[in-house]
Amino acid sequence: MPAEITWWGHATCTLRDSGVRLLTDPLFTRRLAHLRRRRGAPPPPDAWRAEVALVSHLHADHLHLPSLARLEPGTVLLAPRGAGRAVPALTRLARARSLDVREMEPGDRTRVADLTVRAVTARHDGRRLPVGPHRSPALGFVVEGEQRTYFAGDTGLFDTMAEEVGAVDLALLPVGGWGPFLGEGHLNAARAAEVLTTLVPGCAVPVHYGTFWPMGMDAVRPHEFHSPGDEFARLAARSAPGVEVRLLEHGESARLGGTR
Repeated sequence: MPAEITWWGHATCTLRDSGVRLLTDPLFTRRLAHLRRRRGAPPPPDAWRAEVALVSHLHADHLHLPSLARLEPGTVLLAPRGAGRAVPALTRLARARSLDVREMEPGDRTRVADLTVRAVTARHDGRRLPVGPHRSPALGFVVEGEQRTYFAGDTGLFDTMAEEVGAVDLALLPVGGWGPFLGEGHLNAARAAEVLTTLVPGCAVPVHYGTFWPMGMDAVRPHEFHSPGDEFARLAARSAPGVEVRLLEHGESARLGGTR
């Protein structure tokens, strides 16, 4: 049976595969520091329930402690190696909420029910910002169940991406950000479409755009908020016509892809 994906906004998705609910980079808030949610309601309480949650890196919009505090006791939390040392509050939270934190680095695998989750490289600054040493890698994840799903987290292009990720049915790719300019270590719509030419998944869903934006900057390069998803679909149709691209609205679910 194909997996079901729900996009809640930013990098937060629920993946249902092999009877397991998996969350990516849970972010359940309306506001984070100077960012506010401009589109889509925060995920409802039902979205907080999952057997496993992935944290791709330590930035506060991906490792968001108040959101992780809403996970049910016993949830398996997969995080980058060194996350507990770099963010001591995560260790305290895990103890208080009885979360099963498993730290990973590229190449590691872990089994959760009927899913195998494999950590892969992400080309991104993995530090806990605004300060902090380079102690934890940024990660992507490949989830292997009835089908294979690649959650890229935050990443730039790198030469070994297709080799490390391997064959996948569904790719969740970032195509934007939360501000008018993207720094190093990010995919925009054009670079994400380029990923499809080497990865060639059965289906791709763009994420990490059109949700959060800095307060008071609505009129600054607004196309970087509104257009990345449509631009990705347009460019993908030209460069990787064999890949199905699905644009999801916030809170929308779809059954996607099939088993290779």
